[in-house]
Amino acid sequence: MQSESVASRSADSRNGTGSASSPTIDSVSLAIIEQLQEDGRRPYAAIGKAVGLSEAAVRQRVQKLLEQGVMQIVAVTDPLTVGLRRQAMVGIKVEGDLDHVADALTAMAECEYVVMTAGSFDLMVEIVCEDDDHLLEVINKRIRALPGVRSTESFVYLKLKKQTYMWGTR
Repeated sequence: MQSESVASRSADSRNGTGSASSPTIDSVSLAIIEQLQEDGRRPYAAIGKAVGLSEAAVRQRVQKLLEQGVMQIVAVTDPLTVGLRRQAMVGIKVEGDLDHVADALTAMAECEYVVMTAGSFDLMVEIVCEDDDHLLEVINKRIRALPGVRSTESFVYLKLKKQTYMWGTR
């Protein structure tokens, strides 16, 4: 887990807007993304050899993909190794406008993932905390205190079996 990775998703998908103006990605760009997902530090020359382009052409394509928000290259850590020992997914039911609650959650450092959903919950939020006391404080004192939050249900992670960032190229 403590390796560099590429999170390849369009800015529209990441923001939930699903715009028709999303950039079109060809098979060569997808192959470049796959190469970077395997190793975010792979040299452009090696990627070029694998996808049939020059190093300069790969560099240009990667820069364009980054600028368009199609992908980002980030270091992904194992939360346990950096002192964050408690993770949970929290389902939230909201009265009224979801945007205000979603924006407040997005501003919280502990909320790593905020998504508006259809189904039993209006929002799902992944929280990463130092320990159980920290998790309790975030849920009880901060999330439940937000105007519009009607109820929460917490799903505490006991063991992470799979975490992948390979979407977008399958």
